[in-house]
Amino acid sequence: MIPNRPLSSDEHYPASAGSLSEPTEVHPAMSNRPDKPEEACGVFGIYAPGEDVAKMTYFGLYALQHRGQESAGIATFDSKAQVHLHKGMGLVSQVFNETILDELPGHLAVGHTRYSTTGTSRVVNAQPVIVPTRLGPLALTHNGNLVNTAILGQELIEQKCNLLTTTDSEMIALAIGLEVDKGKDWLDATISAFHRCKGAYSLAIATPKGIMGARDPNGIRPLVIGILKGNPTRYVLASETCGLDIIGAEYLRDVEPGELVWIGEEGLASFHWSQKSQRKLCIFEMIYFARPDSIMCNESLYSYRLQLGRLLAQESPADVDIVIGVPDSGIPAAIGYSQASGIPYAEGLIKNRYVGRTFIQPTQHMRESGIKMKLNPLKDVLVGKRVLMVDDSIVRGTTSRKIVKALRDAGATEVHMRISSPPVTHPCFYGIDTDSQDQLIAATKSVAEIESQIEVDSLAYLSWEGMLVATGEDPNRFCSACFTGDYPIQIPDPVKRSKLIMEKALSPTPAG
Repeated sequence: MIPNRPLSSDEHYPASAGSLSEPTEVHPAMSNRPDKPEEACGVFGIYAPGEDVAKMTYFGLYALQHRGQESAGIATFDSKAQVHLHKGMGLVSQVFNETILDELPGHLAVGHTRYSTTGTSRVVNAQPVIVPTRLGPLALTHNGNLVNTAILGQELIEQKCNLLTTTDSEMIALAIGLEVDKGKDWLDATISAFHRCKGAYSLAIATPKGIMGARDPNGIRPLVIGILKGNPTRYVLASETCGLDIIGAEYLRDVEPGELVWIGEEGLASFHWSQKSQRKLCIFEMIYFARPDSIMCNESLYSYRLQLGRLLAQESPADVDIVIGVPDSGIPAAIGYSQASGIPYAEGLIKNRYVGRTFIQPTQHMRESGIKMKLNPLKDVLVGKRVLMVDDSIVRGTTSRKIVKALRDAGATEVHMRISSPPVTHPCFYGIDTDSQDQLIAATKSVAEIESQIEVDSLAYLSWEGMLVATGEDPNRFCSACFTGDYPIQIPDPVKRSKLIMEKALSPTPAG
């Protein structure tokens, strides 16, 4: 195989990128993590000769920014089969500008927004991953996590592959490249490589001949297909339908679990490469991760989250004066709770939507004052009121406790809390960063103990059954392992014992 080497300048890769034993740039975001599960990545792909694919990919990534805020990248292919790449640390709007996008010519492109699920955020790990092959370069973007990285990584090293990053995404690209260099075409090589990959992966892959979209046999992470309006031969791939809406593309359908779609000059072709496909879409995509305006299971996620709130009101009523939601993800469920209970909904917390991620540590006084930099209570709404606060989840409980204190300080006489999902008791290994199990508050404490720790007057969670009933679909078509520990893909024991085990060994690790 052609040796793998970075195809960008040193501006994007630190000098030490080729050595796993040397320290490289670490993004400070991990020191300021929110008390929420965090998504792995957003992927985008487009085949549209005659269009400005770089700019359209930029806007697609802009709409998918909620899926990852640590790095962003775009790779385009021109008519001469040359790849043009730009990626860097930060938000999409920070990594790209008009000048950079003008330097990314081509008729097809893939793009990526990244959140590192294993704690290492470095520019060398930003995507797309570029791998040279005998058929030309391959550019791959990935959402999810492999669970067999130890075995696959060792196999690739034995086959003389040069691992430049600490991501499982690079492993998938290298595995495809190996098969291409054995004489296979893009399609056969990619399908052969998939049979070596175990875990969750939704992929947008660019080649000189076209783009591919694919999902693992369980379809744990989402991926949709769209068509540019007015031109049925111009196709788009995106993690969510909001990535289609922003560029005026029409939703066609989902990429199915265990399916690979090939998009090129002849249009779209579909290949169901797995004989053991069974959809297990991550239920947390619907509860929290995906944007409320995205469509899943034939309805907007806003509608689904309203229904979660309605069911929550039926299961866990409360004698209170007002219902408020924790911005932004708790608001639809709070509105649903209000609708079902007849208790007035009010805005009790205002979110600073422009604060983004700050890497400047606040003063000690600011830390002691709580979380007012991001959420500030409305005192005239809360004073003298019995308040019910709705949120989508509790992970560690640290933020919930601070919010409760802020509400009481603002004059609330009682603070009750309702959660529109069941207790999170197990870590995710498929592309969500949810701490080790001993850090999950619901894994070590009862509801009564959590209620005491976060200092609320009452606490209740939505039932597991209610969460799934609200989908209107067969409950067996969803992965809810973070609530039950029932993992649809077998997790190797070393991975179960520590989500950071590969990083500690300075070997490739999942990065979504």
